[in-house]
Amino acid sequence: MKLLPRSLFAFAAAALVAGVTVAQQTPPRPSVPRPVVPEAPVPPPPDVEGKSWVLMDYNTGQIIASKEPDLQVEPASITKVMTDYVVSAEVGNGKIHMTDPVTISENAWRGGGAGTDGSTSFLKLNSQVPLKDLLYGMIIQSGNDAAIALAEHTAGSEPAFANLMNAYAKQLGMTHSNFQNASGYPVANHYTTARDIAILSRALIHDFPEDYAISAVKEFEWNGIKQHNRNLLLWRDNTVDGIKTGHTAAAGYCLAASAKQGDARMIAIVMGATSEKGRADAALALLNYGFRFYESHKLYEANKPLATPKLWKGAENTIPLGLTEDALVSVKRGDYDKLKADLDIPATLIAPFKKGQQVGTLRVTLDGQPVLAAPLVALADAPEGGFFSRLWDTIMLWFHSDGDKK
Repeated sequence: MKLLPRSLFAFAAAALVAGVTVAQQTPPRPSVPRPVVPEAPVPPPPDVEGKSWVLMDYNTGQIIASKEPDLQVEPASITKVMTDYVVSAEVGNGKIHMTDPVTISENAWRGGGAGTDGSTSFLKLNSQVPLKDLLYGMIIQSGNDAAIALAEHTAGSEPAFANLMNAYAKQLGMTHSNFQNASGYPVANHYTTARDIAILSRALIHDFPEDYAISAVKEFEWNGIKQHNRNLLLWRDNTVDGIKTGHTAAAGYCLAASAKQGDARMIAIVMGATSEKGRADAALALLNYGFRFYESHKLYEANKPLATPKLWKGAENTIPLGLTEDALVSVKRGDYDKLKADLDIPATLIAPFKKGQQVGTLRVTLDGQPVLAAPLVALADAPEGGFFSRLWDTIMLWFHSDGDKK
């Protein structure tokens, strides 16, 4: 992720802004003429297999490329990414703890144990397993018994945990998902989308990096049985560090994958591929495409003034305006110089304003198309001035307004 000089932007405040000041820099001209190099074209994304797929830039959350991103599909064991997020969040909130001994109930043993056709961690009935080991078993071995045991310990029952999953999903903005269980066992009304899994994956990496790191572990042994991580990309590309596989006859082969190169990270979600190799090939092709042809940029830092427009009737004559979060964008390589940024600020700002109150909007466009819109807020309290100051500004505003009309 690069922070480049804002002089590369056509950065203009809205026409009606009074008194906006924006610092600009002019880069030095090269002393030796550079050879003319033709602009490198960016090809369309690869045509990979899968019912649906998404490629997301982690730093910005932008979808770079997709196919049927909102198609509702069965997630199989990709469900366990949601289970992982909920358990990690509840640990973070102090409701449960990594050292908790978790009893393996008959429901977990029968529903996800060695006697089933699904993936299992081979947990023993009525045994007690540390919660952290269950996370390893669920994420690395894809143990259904581990997922059910975690759900029961976290919420008291698997149905109650499913309600918790849906509450967290809603909170994260996963608008096309519904979960009925913790393991991904195929049942009616249990579905998600490639876009929603990308949103979830980004949140897991950001919010719980230590727990996310488990998905990069290649093998885990429990009850004397060693099992390998089913994510083939962990062996094929050392920049890949997660996330989760899934497979049922109905769902096909699914893979949520992420890789990091320098400051850049990409997330690829593939749903409904036809084989284990096919899902790995598809995800890797998408990740490579993202790293090769796209880049993310930090345009402006949070809490740094972008403008200091005139403030009327205030204790100060100006008000500093900026962003609450860094302004980040993902663009095709070579498109950075084409970005344009504008500040949309009312022509007349009258005190008071509270710190954090939205005053305007930063808008970034590329070839006339919107790329980013971020709230422009007051970076400090801007209280009213004294009586005579307000009276004077009232008089001056009358002339200012009259001048605007002319």
